[in-house]
Amino acid sequence: MAAVHIPQDRWLELTELLRDLLAQGRISQDAAEQAMTARHLATDIASHPLETIAARQLPDLQRPGHSLDLDSLTALLARQAGLPYLHLDPLQIDAASITPLMSCAFAQRHAILAVAVDAQSVTVASAQPYVTAWKADLAHVLKRSIRHVIANPAQIRRLTQEFYRLARSVSGASNEQRASTPGDFEQLLKLGSSDPAADTDDAHTVHIVDWLFQYAFEQRASDIHIEPRREQGNLRFRIDGMLHHVYAFPTQVTLAIISRLKSLGRMNVAEKRRPQDGRVKARTPSGNEVELRLSTLPTAFGEKLVMRIFDPQVLLKDFDQLGFSGADMERWQAMTTQAHGIILVTGPTGSGKTSTLYATLRQLATPEINLCTIEDPIEMLEPAFNQMQVQHNIDLDFSSGVRALLRQDPDIIMIGEIRDLETAEIAIQAALTGHLVLSTLHTNDAPGAISRLLELGVPHYLIKATLIGVMAQRLVRTLCGHCKQPVDLNADQWQSLAPAERLPVPLHAYCAIGCVECRGTGYRGRVGVYEILRMNDALKPLIQPDLDLAGLRRQAAADGMRSLRLAASYQVTQGLTSLEEALRVTPCNESR
Repeated sequence: MAAVHIPQDRWLELTELLRDLLAQGRISQDAAEQAMTARHLATDIASHPLETIAARQLPDLQRPGHSLDLDSLTALLARQAGLPYLHLDPLQIDAASITPLMSCAFAQRHAILAVAVDAQSVTVASAQPYVTAWKADLAHVLKRSIRHVIANPAQIRRLTQEFYRLARSVSGASNEQRASTPGDFEQLLKLGSSDPAADTDDAHTVHIVDWLFQYAFEQRASDIHIEPRREQGNLRFRIDGMLHHVYAFPTQVTLAIISRLKSLGRMNVAEKRRPQDGRVKARTPSGNEVELRLSTLPTAFGEKLVMRIFDPQVLLKDFDQLGFSGADMERWQAMTTQAHGIILVTGPTGSGKTSTLYATLRQLATPEINLCTIEDPIEMLEPAFNQMQVQHNIDLDFSSGVRALLRQDPDIIMIGEIRDLETAEIAIQAALTGHLVLSTLHTNDAPGAISRLLELGVPHYLIKATLIGVMAQRLVRTLCGHCKQPVDLNADQWQSLAPAERLPVPLHAYCAIGCVECRGTGYRGRVGVYEILRMNDALKPLIQPDLDLAGLRRQAAADGMRSLRLAASYQVTQGLTSLEEALRVTPCNESR
């Protein structure tokens, strides 16, 4: 009986890869010889041969001006081997599901990593297309078919270390945490049980929290959500305004993580019935210090915790980086250089109001000016001006804080938010006594701020006397520069953006496609769009107790106010965002 032939594993060699690149006309003979010499001189001979070639940054003869980086070399290898190439995005990999499929030792021995799993198959990434002996063993144990893909060897090695180290920490924390079942609504009484409170100051939980911070910074997250559920706890990141699922923790580990974060934020760890706020300062992988604002909320299955990341590199942007056009900048500076009066910035949470205010205050805070703020909480410590934080436990709110600030000989006052009539009245009093006051409101657009002040009970004549202007803003996602493509817009599509205007259809517009650089979303980063209403003699007579908001919008537009949708249309014509994103983000309140 003839023996069954089992193909032998063959590990890639540098000479083989260089020979293939030469044959394909991607590198020159001199470049190949240099790479071989570098291999002999290299101290880390255990690295993948693709990494050795990529480190030389050899020019790609078929793509003038480009070098052969590791990703392009890996894609070439996949094509040569007839296997799919996969760019590994850690946010698209469910680490909690793939780490139990094989041991860390097995993954490292064969230089492989499971990256996806379903009921029928497991997708496994490797950078060694001709090492396949592991396939039969894995398929037998998992009772699933194996889909072999080729991925960047450095990514495989890094993610293998991160995922399995995190899995060990989660497992260790699960074993050590003996917390009670969470939730005020589904508490199960265990008779005879005397489980003590979980000790959260253990190495496993500390490592998970450290990983959480570093991972969030690496992925450009603006918010971190830790959400308890009945069977598990979910970790999600908000990136460019959208939430992404990251990890699912066991229930007791979720409790331990939240307790650890509450401790770091100097919050009451034992208090789980009331919402709490705290702050944490951390350092990014690049060495920059960032502050995180923590907020807890009691839910049906335990405490939910949200952390907002305040990166100084974001808050310290200049006006041109924030998306201000030349006309916007002129109108805004004309308002903020007034000696006294009130300026309001409006928009929903997360629309960039803080960045705009801090950029403005830094510009106004000269050595000759006493600039004071009262915030809830202080978003970022800025040495150029005096900052005070609201403290409700000692009855220090916005209104009482502004009264205290008025006794400090201020020139400019920034009030974090006008929430009630008392705060609005004290802000108006400050403006009437010769101070410049900046604050925020939550309204859909700039004219709506005047309506909101009237609803709070501010007399219309005081609004006329003190209001300098209002700026409403939003953040639209910017198109990914690697994959955006031109698109032809017809007149009907373009008219849907601003039905009250007859805008010329742009010569150039782009749409979102999606690639590995933007995680398939088509967008990367965000930019502001602004609607600036500046008070003048034509608008003041319209401010009456029975305000005609539509009429106010029409007059403001006639005086040069560009609505949020019109501002977004400008970003579309500049190729910075798409028509769909502009329609999604900006409110439809055009006056016909």
